[in-house]
Amino acid sequence: MNNEIINALLTRRSVRSYKPQQVTDDELRTVLETGTYAPTSMGRQDPWIVAVQNAGLRQELTEMNAKVMGVDSDPYYGAPTIVLVFATKGARNAVQDASLALGNMMNAAHAIGLGSCWINRELEMFDTPQGRSIMQRLGLPEGLTCVGALSLGYIDKQPAAPKPRKANYYRVVK
Repeated sequence: MNNEIINALLTRRSVRSYKPQQVTDDELRTVLETGTYAPTSMGRQDPWIVAVQNAGLRQELTEMNAKVMGVDSDPYYGAPTIVLVFATKGARNAVQDASLALGNMMNAAHAIGLGSCWINRELEMFDTPQGRSIMQRLGLPEGLTCVGALSLGYIDKQPAAPKPRKANYYRVVK
């Protein structure tokens, strides 16, 4: 790979601002279906994946996240689509399964020109009365826990270029 391609990949993965424009249905379907193809432990269909595009619910999620996590910024960077990943409480390998799904969705998003950012602070957020209420409104069964989220949208502006890396910062040993 040449440096231009590497810089483009690094830049795209550090998105911090999105246009308010919704992701098209076809693009969203591509991302979500790719996430469900993630190989999960024991072949079970954990995790559960829910895409939220409702503006009111998105705002509620943002406010709930700020309250529970003690932050005052938007953890979703203004993304109009938030993909929440849930798994069965106590499921073996739930976090690993969610990581596979999130990673697959992120790669799919980048492959079709969407920006995405992995969010890892949702666990405690849904273990509240408000969080359980939101899960009911999302049509999720009881006994699930949120294990991650992905902000998804069109890049609003290019972030600052990544810092140059030192020469020979990695090696391949065969």
